Amino acid sequence: MTTTIPSRCPGAYCGRSLLENGSWSNCGVCSRGYRVDENYACTPCRDELSTYSWLYLGFMTMLPLMMHCVFIDMDAKDRKFSRKQLILTASAFIEVAVSAILSALFMEPLWELRLYACDVRKLTDWYTLFYNPQPNYEARVYCTQEAVYPLQTVVLVFYFLCLVNMFLIRPLICSLMDVKGKNKAPIYSALYFLPLLTLVHALGGGLIYYSFPYLSVAISMVANAIHYSLKIDQTLKALVCSSVWELKNVVIISVHWLLLAYGIASLNYHYAFLCLVPFPTLFYILTVRFTDPGEFREIESRI
Repeated sequence: MTTTIPSRCPGAYCGRSLLENGSWSNCGVCSRGYRVDENYACTPCRDELSTYSWLYLGFMTMLPLMMHCVFIDMDAKDRKFSRKQLILTASAFIEVAVSAILSALFMEPLWELRLYACDVRKLTDWYTLFYNPQPNYEARVYCTQEAVYPLQTVVLVFYFLCLVNMFLIRPLICSLMDVKGKNKAPIYSALYFLPLLTLVHALGGGLIYYSFPYLSVAISMVANAIHYSLKIDQTLKALVCSSVWELKNVVIISVHWLLLAYGIASLNYHYAFLCLVPFPTLFYILTVRFTDPGEFREIESRI
């Protein structure tokens, strides 16, 4: 921009918009898809989304899919994959995939599978609500905006589309594939966890943005420990055999490993640590005899 801005604006997120007559507006909030620059001018977000931001959006996309799979598996209550469970899981994948694609198409540039963005510079960019200035302790200037466009709105749109597509796609697939039995429990669960994920993103999106690699690692390790702890037979041989020969266990463990690898790869691209992906599984299996309560009960009975 060659036009000179008359004066600076208060606060970190207040800017001036260029009017049609060539003059500048008063200091205030920038329009959606704009962000204030170092000259306090509202400039459009036209940067390409960074790799880290794409990884963040990928993590937010995986969350509802993982939740769907967990509740579908809990409702199935079967050690093996049933036809019903496979169909419902496939339906959940289609719902999430369609929602993710539509969310990208609805953002700028419209109907293209790419996103215009403003770079995330610091944590406060996610919480402009708390940085409305009050010059000279008089009238407050409200400049709340999406400084991290579109990382806040695209996730909110995605969660809304997940809910809509669940009601549109899942009944259709169940009727076409002739899925019998009650399928309401996973849907009822989604009616709880999707609004909850929306609330968590609205309040803690910035914190998740900077910590999602660590969250991926933590979720993977905790889920891995819970999965093995639910096994009735906690002997080393039984755990190894179930991890190798039972298809459902192989798939679940593979998902845990992929999530762990995703988190490690997101940590500044330290790919050398990917060799540690099987470590939590091996550690649990090799140390189970030291942690199984049955072992302690047997020792107490001998004493």
